[in-house]
Amino acid sequence: MLAKDMREMTEADINAKIDELERERFNLRVRGGTQTLEDPLRIRVLRKDIARLNTILKEKIIGIAEANAPAKKPAARRVTGRRGRKRATAVSRSKKRA
Repeated sequence: MLAKDMREMTEADINAKIDELERERFNLRVRGGTQTLEDPLRIRVLRKDIARLNTILKEKIIGIAEANAPAKKPAARRVTGRRGRKRATAVSRSKKRA
């Protein structure tokens, strides 16, 4: 299921789909313990779909709209560590001399 399709669902539909996928995942896990599964990758796909649906549900509850979210600015570089401090002081000293 595509995230685009998930976003168009109502909260009740999302909750119902989460329950359905969790039931299917549980059944696959139980069946996988007793016999080999035809498609073991399906468990991983179900887990990720459930996570996507939970994320979309939380966004709807909070009222976050993906289109309205502002773009993040890159964080300023911080000088960290011993070498970083040495370089920063060396640069500031060279600026003072000039």
